[in-house]
Amino acid sequence: MVHIRFEGRSYDVTESQVGITESMSDAAIKQQIARHFEVNGDRFKDYVCDRRPSGDLIVRPEAVYG
Repeated sequence: MVHIRFEGRSYDVTESQVGITESMSDAAIKQQIARHFEVNGDRFKDYVCDRRPSGDLIVRPEAVYG
């Protein structure tokens, strides 16, 4: 499962829906997600790909504290 936080909304999709595989780099994953949302890949440049021990993937904006 891939959980995506984009423009204030949350989306849950399967890896096959967005065309990603476990072995892809973070940059490649962000490009595929940009294609899925039909936006420029730069929109995800400051996003983080968080691979969870369960096998799930979370793609979210980088958290800034302070």
